[in-house]
Amino acid sequence: TMDFNFYAQLYKKELYENVIPFWLNHSIDKEYGGFFTCLDQFGKVYDTDKFVWLQGRQIWCFSFLYPIIKNENLKLEAIKAAQFLDKHGKDNQGNFYFSLNREGKPLIQPYNIFSDCFATLAFATLYKIDNNEKWKNLALQTYQNILKRQDNWKGIYNKSIPESRSLRNFSLPMILCNLQLELVDILGKESLLKNIPTLINTVLHDFYNKDFNLILENINKDGSFSDSFEGRLLNPGHAIESTWFIMDLAEITKDKNTQIKAVDILLTTLEYGWDKEFGGIYYFMDVLNKPLDKLEWNQKLWWVHIETLVALIKGYYYTNNENCLLWFEKVHNYTWQHFKDPEYGEWFGYLNRDGSNLNTLKGGKWKGCFHLPRGLFHIYSTIEKIVKK
Repeated sequence: TMDFNFYAQLYKKELYENVIPFWLNHSIDKEYGGFFTCLDQFGKVYDTDKFVWLQGRQIWCFSFLYPIIKNENLKLEAIKAAQFLDKHGKDNQGNFYFSLNREGKPLIQPYNIFSDCFATLAFATLYKIDNNEKWKNLALQTYQNILKRQDNWKGIYNKSIPESRSLRNFSLPMILCNLQLELVDILGKESLLKNIPTLINTVLHDFYNKDFNLILENINKDGSFSDSFEGRLLNPGHAIESTWFIMDLAEITKDKNTQIKAVDILLTTLEYGWDKEFGGIYYFMDVLNKPLDKLEWNQKLWWVHIETLVALIKGYYYTNNENCLLWFEKVHNYTWQHFKDPEYGEWFGYLNRDGSNLNTLKGGKWKGCFHLPRGLFHIYSTIEKIVKK
């Protein structure tokens, strides 16, 4: 049997005594506003560019945790960063840039709708702790903008020629699941209830492939399998992360069957994605076991492992499936042994296949203050619910 209290304490302590202090101490740009995300092993800033989606993620994180730990600095820094993001983050159509320089001048065009998704998340969650109508309006405007662009979100930045091969990608529908949950205070419960069946259907019907029992990253517009690099691509971390979004959505409508289905997909994905030789979960795989075009396919990434731990503990909480606990301990042991930096705080992000460090950064262009703190929070709070039950 698992010692639930031990794990609850461990994850809670890690969040509040290690991870959050690391970002509060090292990432604040006191001169220009906003956050530095390029932090080396010791927390020193090694690059001052500001990646807009990571700004949004950190504002969300600080705003989300503020009511729980009441650290005034979290609220203060979230507000200052939101002012920076509002002032510098978007073009005159309201589309959010991908990156800015330190002062806030735009560097990279708004080719990536995830900047907008996380800006929406940031402003909506900040509004809960700072009732400034400006934040609510920014969240709504940006959300409407995302919905307008959702069918062709790359727009002029699309490299592919849709007439020859038109694929639907899993990232946006998955993020919309998360956005719907987070925007419930602004959009209202009716809107959420109305959208839940569509969101669940997109994941469990459209992108889920019953031949493989896996969720694919890309499908043909008509929902069929595309035997191409993109169509064969499995991103285990993505697929697994989506299973806990689905479980949470299904909890609102008390839909046990969907939760059981999500857990089944989670366990299949984990079984398929686990490196039998070195341990850990692969970054990318090919569902037909063909060579991948992504050279980083066999790296082990922090977010994949933390999201898997969230999905497993929620899977157990919702369905009592004991396999979730067996896997939880296995993934936990690998994750804490390899990603946590016992010396300088926070966690490493990137490992080689054999578990050695690929590099020692704590933050960069793709790693910020998001997956780890969010994951630690969901894990300890879900375990606390299990103990209460």
